[in-house]
Amino acid sequence: MKHKLDLSSWNRKTHFDFFSKFDEPFFGITVNIDCTKAYEKAKQNKISFFIYYLHKTLLAINAIENFRYRIIDNEVFIYDTINASTTIMRDDTTFGFSLIDHFEDLYVFSEKAKLEIERVRTTDGLITRDFSSHYNLIHFSSLPWVNFTSISHSRSFSYPDSCPKISFGKMIEENGKRSMAMSVHVHHALIDGYHVGLFVEELQKQMDS
Repeated sequence: MKHKLDLSSWNRKTHFDFFSKFDEPFFGITVNIDCTKAYEKAKQNKISFFIYYLHKTLLAINAIENFRYRIIDNEVFIYDTINASTTIMRDDTTFGFSLIDHFEDLYVFSEKAKLEIERVRTTDGLITRDFSSHYNLIHFSSLPWVNFTSISHSRSFSYPDSCPKISFGKMIEENGKRSMAMSVHVHHALIDGYHVGLFVEELQKQMDS
């Protein structure tokens, strides 16, 4: 479900009008996320660590209202729930796009995610389903081979995209602590640095819980 944001009374209307005209309205940052407790919890609960931190990411995304805003036909809509389209790697090293629905319950989320991951792994091609009506997404990826310090994304500037893009890097262990680089790219007409800070803070809280 979604409802339209009243742009006339939005305190960010001038920001929306300004940044929505940019050829490249996205900006991004890269931060390190402490995943020591999260990794231990995932192993204790026998849940894939990838699925575990994807779930924590969606919990944090859904907790910050601006991350649930999407632009459709020059209007801003607020979605009740944001799901994830994440890249899934196959045995032949190609990947396909998935659609993983958000569930608050970790175990329900894990079971549903495993089914979608297996579906993508046993199909061919990049686009494995119809995404045309799915605006309430984050674009999610994992690069477990690289401890990156920054990242950029391929984008078609002619495509009206306002979905946040989240990427995680290689897990690094040092002095008994585990961490991962995480990048977040967002549409500046909808989200400012302040809101990114709220998301990072909420994600770390979720990873530590």
